[in-house]
Amino acid sequence: MRRPRPAARILLTDPAGRVLLFRFDPDDRPPFWCTPGGAVDPGESYEQAAARELIEETGLALDPGPQVAQRSADFLTIEGVEVTADERYFRVTTDAAEIDTTGHTALERRVMRGWRWFERAELAGHAEPIFPHDLLALLEATDDQ
Repeated sequence: MRRPRPAARILLTDPAGRVLLFRFDPDDRPPFWCTPGGAVDPGESYEQAAARELIEETGLALDPGPQVAQRSADFLTIEGVEVTADERYFRVTTDAAEIDTTGHTALERRVMRGWRWFERAELAGHAEPIFPHDLLALLEATDDQ
């Protein structure tokens, strides 16, 4: 049986509209790219989780603002747990070109092997999977939010 997993995800963009993604290289599957974010801790709101994850994963202490999208996704976590994620998305724009990954957990340091800013045109044709699959449409739908 799948476990419920509330999660806050960040659509982190720069002024040029590029989006920040992390490259995951787990032991049990091919590498993939994903937006910053993660599970909501007990007693934490989605907004609080978004702010915490943003600081932990990027070093950026920014207000995540209001939730801009919600979706459900079934997947196998890096820890090997089958989950149904209730993902809430937050749109954040930053002028920072560099990020600070020193706040990553031990697990994140092991599997998150890189990061980069993607031009939107690069998303559809990228050789490795990008999650969420419809990231470009999600970005376009939240451009004015």
